[in-house]
Amino acid sequence: MSMDQTILKEKEKIVEAVLFAAGHPISYDKMSEVLELSPGETKTLIKELAVRYNEEDRGIMMLTFTSGCQLCTREEYLPYIKEALGIRRGGNLSASSLEVLAIVAYNEPVTRSYVDTVRGVDSSYAMSSLSDKNLIEPCGRLDVPGRPILYRTTTTFLRCFGIESLEQLPYVDVQKTPKPEGEIIPIDPELLKPKSQVTAEAGSEISEEAAVTA
Repeated sequence: MSMDQTILKEKEKIVEAVLFAAGHPISYDKMSEVLELSPGETKTLIKELAVRYNEEDRGIMMLTFTSGCQLCTREEYLPYIKEALGIRRGGNLSASSLEVLAIVAYNEPVTRSYVDTVRGVDSSYAMSSLSDKNLIEPCGRLDVPGRPILYRTTTTFLRCFGIESLEQLPYVDVQKTPKPEGEIIPIDPELLKPKSQVTAEAGSEISEEAAVTA
């Protein structure tokens, strides 16, 4: 990237400040507006910064996704974070949820019935729990009788497991269960969310706005 080093360093500091304050992924489009750079320049700058960031011996790392980026802590420092913040429980997934999550991640997009077939048991509760945690999301319907909902992993899944794409998942040499054939009908994930989840997210947004206003 052809840019004055002083300006480049300042842009990098802005990226760090925004990501640190956000605490969640920020899209390249939004960061492009903040940095007053083109989307391509912004993505290149952040990718190069992430490489240097992650090569250094730090307690935090920078994750870059397809559409955005985020700062997060390294997994090995979780016990210290829990101790400092007084976190005693929470966050761990059950064995069944991890099993379902692995099936979705390695085979997505998949229907719930496909997950049931692979596991040999009903996966309704685990799928619902993972959806509530925003680790998987509906992404369309399969154009077969009944038009079942298809599920895929989310950016939250990538962030929680410290990877930038599904290509970074460990290789698993297993015989995959054939998936039913049919055209995928894309649908806005928001339209397929349970009403309770939409209401909860809306309430959370209102609470955040109220807190900012206050």
